[in-house]
Amino acid sequence: MKNKELIERFIRYAEVDTQSSEESATSPSTMKQHDLAKMLASELTEMGVKDVDYDEEYCYLYAGIPGDPELPALGFISHMDTSPAVSGAGVKPRILENYDGKDFLLKPEEFPELAHHIGEDLIATDGTTLLGADDKAGVAEIMNLAQHCMKNPDEHRRTIRIAFTPDEEIGCGTDHFDIERFAAKEGYTVDGGKLGELEYENFNAASANIRISGRSVHPGDAKNLMVNAVLVGMELNALLPPAERPEHTEKYEGFYFLEEMDGTVDGALMKYLIRDHDRQLFEKRKETMQKAVDFINARYGEGTAAAEIRDQYYNMAGLMASHMELIDRAVEKMKKLGIKPSVVPIRGGTDGASLTYRGLPCPNLCTGGYNYHGRYEYASIQEMEKAAELLIELAGA
Repeated sequence: MKNKELIERFIRYAEVDTQSSEESATSPSTMKQHDLAKMLASELTEMGVKDVDYDEEYCYLYAGIPGDPELPALGFISHMDTSPAVSGAGVKPRILENYDGKDFLLKPEEFPELAHHIGEDLIATDGTTLLGADDKAGVAEIMNLAQHCMKNPDEHRRTIRIAFTPDEEIGCGTDHFDIERFAAKEGYTVDGGKLGELEYENFNAASANIRISGRSVHPGDAKNLMVNAVLVGMELNALLPPAERPEHTEKYEGFYFLEEMDGTVDGALMKYLIRDHDRQLFEKRKETMQKAVDFINARYGEGTAAAEIRDQYYNMAGLMASHMELIDRAVEKMKKLGIKPSVVPIRGGTDGASLTYRGLPCPNLCTGGYNYHGRYEYASIQEMEKAAELLIELAGA
């Protein structure tokens, strides 16, 4: 382990429960996200960073480290929250030194990517929670950059601007992001996965909440009367293309994802994610969802199904076309460090997509984490160390 302090930081952050909530109407969605924000603000201050700006209302943390005033400031952004999909409470990170493929949780036959990590040191959970590498690996790597800058004040570098955001996992990470406070006109989100991956294309994204209204009567008297909302919901789902689900798609292929379903005979709620890199196909997917709702209403009566379809974010690829120097520079620095660059589309989204649409171009950098949003999540220590080195290289003049 070359950078023990980096790994200790990550483990410390991972143990803080910062899970966001889609059910909340507040911002941030959970007050516990402030716990990590306060910790990071304190650590930055202890390092000697003078410009630490903690938004106590909305849980954003901004910081700045001066560099050459003749050069444009460069920003680095990561999010503090973890996914609502799996519990983030009581996370117990464990280090698998010299991983041999025989771990009780991480098995190459189930996750083939693990075969590439044989002999590396991995950080995983005890199997009861997610790990939080998404995106506390990025947070730790940015904090490592801040520490490096403070320990090496004579290095010639750009002014560094840092931001840590809440609620990225529920699509609200930039709702109250203050670009003027951030004070950089370009940057990177540090929120990717496999070492070498560099991303400036992402999904167009929408959520779709489908409410099904049924009619509950005694099953003994149900003939021609009962409308079982759960079964109607299953019928609606069957109207969507079965091959266009996350488990059957890759690369630029979009999907419909039934993320959650809850209901009884009397009523049901289905929560979908709609994704596609192509904007026209994205719009068609939303139309397909609405047509499925219309079909159900034509069959069972108007008002049986109701759809609330909401756009979440859009593909930043078109806007990034005039800022490709950020990509070229990252590729150059990766090659210098012996990292093989891989420019790939994000099968998801980042805060950077929204910020790019607001005039702050932000492609996405790798962190060394894998299997996000689940109890099989892990991070490679060797890849995290390289990702941390990459940020230091990018900060240089």
